[in-house]
Amino acid sequence: MTARTGSSTMHIGELAERTGLSLRTIRHYDEVGLLPATARTGGGFRVYSEDDFERLMVIKQMKPLGFSLEEMAEILSILSSREGADRPEADKARLAEFLEEAVHQRAKMARNLAQADEFISRLNRDS
Repeated sequence: MTARTGSSTMHIGELAERTGLSLRTIRHYDEVGLLPATARTGGGFRVYSEDDFERLMVIKQMKPLGFSLEEMAEILSILSSREGADRPEADKARLAEFLEEAVHQRAKMARNLAQADEFISRLNRDS
């Protein structure tokens, strides 16, 4: 299998460098089907496209919000299918549920960060 012609491609090391993720993490996402390589070289090396890079950045954004691998796959599938008015109502409703969960998780993270800031301030005052 060869890379798509006309598109910029990169090997896993460059993808890791651009995203700040480890090779192991990217390979794991490939193995579980979240980020299958666009192609493989004759030698079996993974080759990724700019679309793969964008997909990985979405995965990276979802990860701290606590979405499971299955939820991430579902979100990615919905996002890659159709957009806006062309998206089926069931998909729109599902994305709304995911949005609600993301907002909830972000608020929880903000509370935890505020508590950490308070603790750091306490340590600074007492040291």
